[in-house]
Amino acid sequence: MPDDLHETEQFRFSFRRLLLVGTGALGVCSLPGWGGWLRENHPYLETRVVLTRQATAFVAPAALTAIGGKPLVHDVWPAEPQVTALHVELCEWADAVAVFPATFHFVSRFALGLADTPVMLALQCSSAPIGLSPALPPGGFQSHAMRSHLVALRERPNVVVADPELGRSVTTGVVGRGAAAPLPALLELIEKRRTELAAGQDEGERA
Repeated sequence: MPDDLHETEQFRFSFRRLLLVGTGALGVCSLPGWGGWLRENHPYLETRVVLTRQATAFVAPAALTAIGGKPLVHDVWPAEPQVTALHVELCEWADAVAVFPATFHFVSRFALGLADTPVMLALQCSSAPIGLSPALPPGGFQSHAMRSHLVALRERPNVVVADPELGRSVTTGVVGRGAAAPLPALLELIEKRRTELAAGQDEGERA
């Protein structure tokens, strides 16, 4: 874990139910460690973890279930009939959503308004603050496609994006801006946006 968490550990978030979405970037392998950090430093948070299909190639669902203390949610449409709709349940349950890390593919689908999985549909319909921490391949952050997607997402009032940080590509060995910003930094951005949304709602009610 990063060494700069001491101040962040004292931070208290106003939201109580966090939907934590892990996608298929290599950095998702750090999610069990961050799950332990959440339980240790923010025990008041109720967290539900969702993994995309590709994410399970990099992190063991059993580890996340054990550390989180709750069943893991897989971002696939149920094969069997369900009493409730998973996307509606997740949308209504979450006070805040953190996508960590967010792949190029996930960011693109979200920005384009796709709703092809339960989590994607839930996020498209949610008014809760949603934060994304992109983890991108070399050249991804500078690409026209990603720049366009980030502009579109930042126009959404409930969405925040933590810009990728400098990191070394495991494939090329070259340092570039592609590493996902740490989860605490993303959560603080989400908290700030949640506060702004609440203030705007209060002003609207007084008007």
